[in-house]
Order: sequence, then structure tokens, then C-alpha cells
Amino acid sequence: MDIDIQFRPSYSLAVVKLAPSERVRADSGAMVSHSAGVEVETKAEGGLLKSLGRAVLGGESFFQNFWKAGPQGGEVTLAPDLPGDITCITMSGTSLLIQSGSYLASEDGIDISGKLSGKAFLSGEGFSMLEATGSGKILVSSYGAIYEKELSSGERYIVDTTHLVAFDGNIGVTTKSVGGLKSTFLSGEGLVVELTGPGRIYMQTRSPQALISWIIPQVPSKSS
Repeated sequence: MDIDIQFRPSYSLAVVKLAPSERVRADSGAMVSHSAGVEVETKAEGGLLKSLGRAVLGGESFFQNFWKAGPQGGEVTLAPDLPGDITCITMSGTSLLIQSGSYLASEDGIDISGKLSGKAFLSGEGFSMLEATGSGKILVSSYGAIYEKELSSGERYIVDTTHLVAFDGNIGVTTKSVGGLKSTFLSGEGLVVELTGPGRIYMQTRSPQALISWIIPQVPSKSS
């Protein structure tokens, strides 16, 4: 599978080239276009309970689409819901925790499941996130551009909880406030998460929550 990400970082599009009979799994609604020889199969991958876990715990679609190339190979293009970036992560054994809504697509060698996680709670993502395991390529998306940071062993790094897209499963996670009590309430920063390496983290340069907070006051209220 060959993946070319175009139009980064604002309106990214993943162009996925499939070998003969190769397939890619993508979240529902992610497909933009595909070549004529590509066929789609929609199913609850892993059975009822696993699909329900992805939907309830990971915020993803209950059904997954599998795009399979014909004897001549094929092409599928994929894009996320929000304007922003896509990055391709090559996994080789280390698990990856992904925020709700950021999973886009993956190869057959990657298993996706919803997971109740203390790290999810500590990172501000509720009690659950999507967990990706296995080996192969996975595509994650963001609102805004994606900034990648590699942490060395024992290195600590602070991230606003609303900007965290994904991180390696072996990274340590601790939630903390910004400065003292006064700063926490008056700085407008809220809670942050302290991540401890080794491992890689992926952050988005814009916050969907900040966008929602800006839009709501602009919506006209009903006149009496």
C-alpha cells in the first residue's frame, strides 16, 4: 500500500494506492473517490461487541468500510470531516491511543478497538479512547495541522488536553492544572496533560472545543 498525502495541512487528502486484491479499512464517510475497479464491503469488523465498543468507547462508526482493489490494483482517496491535517503512522508493535474522531483509515495488519483507559481519563478524553495495535500503516486526522514530538526516556512535555490527537501507548500520562489555582481559573487554559517518554505524541494546532465556544455566542437566539 502506497499513501500520498496532498494539500497539507489545511485540507489534507490521502491518496491510497492499492496493489491487486489489497484493501484498506476506512471510517464511515471518509471516502472521497475511488477508481472503477475498487469494491467496498461494509461490516461490523470483529463482531457485535467489538464494533459496539468502538462506537461507544471510541466515538467511531459502528460499521467500517473495507475498500478492496481488483486484479489491476486501484486508488482510494480519503479525507476527514474537519479541515485539517492527516498523518501516516507506521506501527510495529507499540500500541497507539487515538482521540475520538481522529481515526481515518488503516491497513489490514492494524486492529482497532475501543478501550476503557485510565490514560484516556487523565488526558482529558473521558474514560475511553481508540486503541490501535499490530503492524502496518494507520492514518489519523486533526483539526488544523499536526505537530509531532518525539520524547526521549524520562522526558516530560505539557499539552493542552484539547490539542492531543494521539500518543504511543507506553507514554506516561498525568493531568495537572496550569500554574496555581488563580492561573487555572483565569488564564483560559484549563487543564493540561503531562506526558512522559519515551514515545511519540501527535498534537493538533487548533482546538475543536475552542471553535465550538466561538460559534455558540454567534448563533442568534430565538426572538420572543
